[in-house]
Amino acid sequence: METQFRYVTPVQPQAATGRVAQVYAQLADDFGMARMAVFLTLSPAPDVLAATWATLRESLLAGHAPRTAKEVVALGVSMANRCPFCVAAHTTLLHATGDHRLAETIAAGGTPDDPEHAALLAWATSRRGGARAGAQIGPEHIGTALTFHFINRMASALLTDNLLPANLQRSRLVRSVGGRVMARTVRRRLLSGASLPLIVDLPARPEPAWGAGTSVGAAHAALRAVGAAGGELLGDAARAAVADTVAAWDGEHPPMGGAWLDAALSEVPAGERAGARLALLAALAPYRVTDADVAAWRGSRPDEDLVRLCAFGAVSAMERMETFITASAHGEALPARTLSGDRS
Repeated sequence: METQFRYVTPVQPQAATGRVAQVYAQLADDFGMARMAVFLTLSPAPDVLAATWATLRESLLAGHAPRTAKEVVALGVSMANRCPFCVAAHTTLLHATGDHRLAETIAAGGTPDDPEHAALLAWATSRRGGARAGAQIGPEHIGTALTFHFINRMASALLTDNLLPANLQRSRLVRSVGGRVMARTVRRRLLSGASLPLIVDLPARPEPAWGAGTSVGAAHAALRAVGAAGGELLGDAARAAVADTVAAWDGEHPPMGGAWLDAALSEVPAGERAGARLALLAALAPYRVTDADVAAWRGSRPDEDLVRLCAFGAVSAMERMETFITASAHGEALPARTLSGDRS
């Protein structure tokens, strides 16, 4: 039977309890869908699920910035990260906002007619937080961009590319019809903060400066802490290798081949390399995660551990991308490239 899930058996809505059931219920109310593959695949780790949902809800769905503008950001980031699943989803959601021409223009690689949408798309698709001239960017836009730097990585590592059976999302007609079905829910204005009770008891890092005092900032503080906790699944040397490699990353797609991974893991003990490799792939090239990569580390480990390890890599990359995004916003110099070679 065809399935979207590569390595995880999700908690089904009818079997969900506790925090997972609460997230599913709010997701159905606020997103209009009881089953969303990205969230289902996170369900074995309830804290990762809740923190991810909160960051998406408070940045993309709620607040005062126009939903269309934020969908442009979500779609642009997903395109830059080469996440076909998320590109298809957010092309459909742009249709749901009512701007069908905008959705298909971006899907075809074109430039939006509206200058602000064009500027937002250029900002979102830049791998290193490029110039944002012509765009009014606030906490909800930054939060949306960072949320999808995380979600894209989790989706690419743990899901297939198929948003719909037989890749029906490739059809413009299907995308348009899907958008019309979701239009009423997407066009509602949601109050900020409703997801925060779902994460109030989770650990949190300090709120980021760009989102301090907002529900977006509070949600991202929880996601950072929950994601970082996944690093505890690695040994000290492996965890340090991941941190050092991501800290030196230039924001671009890594070179083809495995030389960059071999170099990053050269001083990691053999017994720790499989976990470090999987975390680094989740961070920098999640679309290259293979069955062999997962099997080499996983052994008898449960689905929860796999979700947590990938979340560690994804959050590490998200935080690195934040340095580029905030530096570009203040006109600071960006670091030079450090991973050499031809990029895919």
